[in-house]
This record gives sequence, structure tokens and C-alpha cells, in this order.
Amino acid sequence: MPVKNFEDYIEKHPQWEHELIQLREVILSTDLKETIKWGAPTYTLNNKNVVSLGGFKNHYALWFFNGALLKKNTSLLVNAQEGKTKALRQIRFTKEDKIDSPTLKTYIEEAIELQKEGKSVPIQKNKELLIPTELTQYFQKNPEMETSFHNLTKGKQREYADYIREAKRSNTKDKRLEKIKPMIINQVGLYNKYK
Repeated sequence: MPVKNFEDYIEKHPQWEHELIQLREVILSTDLKETIKWGAPTYTLNNKNVVSLGGFKNHYALWFFNGALLKKNTSLLVNAQEGKTKALRQIRFTKEDKIDSPTLKTYIEEAIELQKEGKSVPIQKNKELLIPTELTQYFQKNPEMETSFHNLTKGKQREYADYIREAKRSNTKDKRLEKIKPMIINQVGLYNKYK
């Protein structure tokens, strides 16, 4: 069932219902507007993403889209994917954690001010495209896929190349190669369904 509103999201994460409602109240006490993006509650200012909520198996989180730019309020922030995520930061919570609403609000207000000032982490351009060996070998057996791959935009090519390279086990890489073959042939980006 697709998530259409906050209530749908809570139904998918009942173990965090009370906590997510409490975080939402803090966020909605600011100028931010609630929407659903990528299947999660996302809060925007002038249609620009500022913060989002996330419920996971062992924790829940408050995401800051430009968290790397926060200067005053940083002690609780973590990078969820070190070396991969440039701007996004989060504050993680577990069942044992108490939500300190006034402290969280200072983080959110600083993020809002950054958005009002138009500040964001610059997007890295012209990152070298490194095609993993497994993908190159797969192309040799599937020339149609190789042709389709080279007809994709550089950004989409990079998404697919990174998707294969980031898999740690060879059987995971093989499964991913099988999964992406029809997508590449049909000229569909790896993350198109989220756009």
C-alpha cells in the first residue's frame, strides 16, 4: 500500500507511532509544510526539502537534507552513509531515547534559516564514471544491454555502475545485474520510480 499521508506512514511503522507523532508536532510548530516524498513524511519550505522522518526496524530518525551545513547544532547529527552522503544528516533515536523537543526545534530552525538563505551543499559535477568489471563482462554477453547503457545519460549510467560496485558479494552483484538488465534495455533510470 503506497503511503499517501502521515497516517499511512504510521500504519507502516506502528512501533514508532508515539515517537513519530511527537517529532511531527515539533516540526509542524515551525513554518514547514508536510508532504510525502519517497514514501516518507517530508517537510518543506517553499517546496524545498528541509527535514524528513524515518522509521526503521531498530530506530527512527529525523533527517536534515542539508544537515552538513548546520554549524550551531551538530552534536546529535550523524552521516547515515559515510563517504556516500554529502549533504544529508540525521538524528537517530531508539526506544530508550527521550525526545528533547526544544533542542530538536533549534536544529530544525537552523535548517529552515539555511533554506531561507538559499544555502545548499554543492552537487559534485563531472564525477568520473567508473564501470565495474562485472558490468563490463556482462556487456560482453549482452551487447543490446551495452548499447542501451551507453544511450543513457551519464547520471543514470553512474547510478547503475555504483549500484553494482557497492554490492559486496559476487552473488549479490549477479542478482543486481539480472535485475537492472530490463531496466537498462528499456532506458529506465535505476531510481525513476522515486522521482
